[in-house]
Amino acid sequence: MLRATDGVMLATALIGSLPRPEWFTENLGQRSFLQAMVDARYREQYTDAVGVYVKDQEAAGLDILTDGDAHFDNEVGGRSWAGYSLFHMDGFEKGVPSPATYKVGGVGFPMGHVLHDYLEANVVPRIVGPVGPGDLQYTSMWKAAQRMTRKPVKFGTIVPEILAASVEDDYYTDPVERVFALSAALNEELNALADAGCPVIQLEEPQIHMTPARGPAFGKLGMAELVEVFDRTVAGLRDKTEVWCHTCWGNPSQQRMFRDVQSYAPSLEYLNRVDADVITFESCSSGHIDLEAIGERIADKKIAIGMIDHHTLQVERPDEIAENIREALKYIPVERLILCSDCGMGREGMSRRHARYKMVSLVLGTNIVRRELGLPEADCLAADERYSLLVTE
Repeated sequence: MLRATDGVMLATALIGSLPRPEWFTENLGQRSFLQAMVDARYREQYTDAVGVYVKDQEAAGLDILTDGDAHFDNEVGGRSWAGYSLFHMDGFEKGVPSPATYKVGGVGFPMGHVLHDYLEANVVPRIVGPVGPGDLQYTSMWKAAQRMTRKPVKFGTIVPEILAASVEDDYYTDPVERVFALSAALNEELNALADAGCPVIQLEEPQIHMTPARGPAFGKLGMAELVEVFDRTVAGLRDKTEVWCHTCWGNPSQQRMFRDVQSYAPSLEYLNRVDADVITFESCSSGHIDLEAIGERIADKKIAIGMIDHHTLQVERPDEIAENIREALKYIPVERLILCSDCGMGREGMSRRHARYKMVSLVLGTNIVRRELGLPEADCLAADERYSLLVTE
């Protein structure tokens, strides 16, 4: 069900995370979100952080906002993206977390590589009983952001197959059984979030597009099976809310996960099948090599094309973004095109100032094309020259 983007031409949005303010020093840890919000210091820092995230996005003129993933703790490489769920779902032995085990020769980032630190930070609890939603409390987090703005706030979550690959398991005998148990638990939590009124729910990083490069998940789940995992996880949601399927090629510590630029082409047939309203694509970092193929293979759904590279501190120019939007419009109808960042910008590597001006450029570049097409432009307060601190004659 299109709620946030219904009838909106060239809507703009971020994928999710934003850089953490230096003064946000408190961490959630293993407390539930509602328990932490009783702590006066945590509550003040958390709500202030969400407030500046919301205000920065509003000042830039984005159409759909996020809470910046403020509930994630300040961990190496943004590890909390996966770790939050593992420490807050039922079925995990949270009191004795342990490092993940990697097969000899199976570590893609050896000692001396910046992402080896990310692997070492995978210290998580193991599964010891039936998995359940526990105290994820997504609804409360979304409400804490949505009550700060009239614009729609999108809420995102990691997908079950990544969680399943992150942990040791003493309970489920088959990793596929583990995946579907995590899927059912997330589905319960996400339906509660949709019932509360969340206008956009985003599933982050289904491994469908990764399969041609890495092989089937657990040696068993190919692209077709991963479509089923996605659909089970979002079952019932599209009757109540707008569902986004976010895909990218990874960005811990703002690093590329692959040596070579990857193409979505082998997976597009399967991505087109997922039960989602919107599919997002990392496109800016690859030089938009897949635009034609995406336009040909993704039918009916809305398509969000990344116009902001989350790996680099170079702020994209509005005219550059406008040119790339024009190129996308050659293959994707204007009524189905959304403009976004390639991925989140808060995975331990980018400053708040860089992220702020990247989203300003996204809106300014989109406004150029809106103007050319006779569409309403977004009010970009951050670029209003009347409020510059420069003294001009």
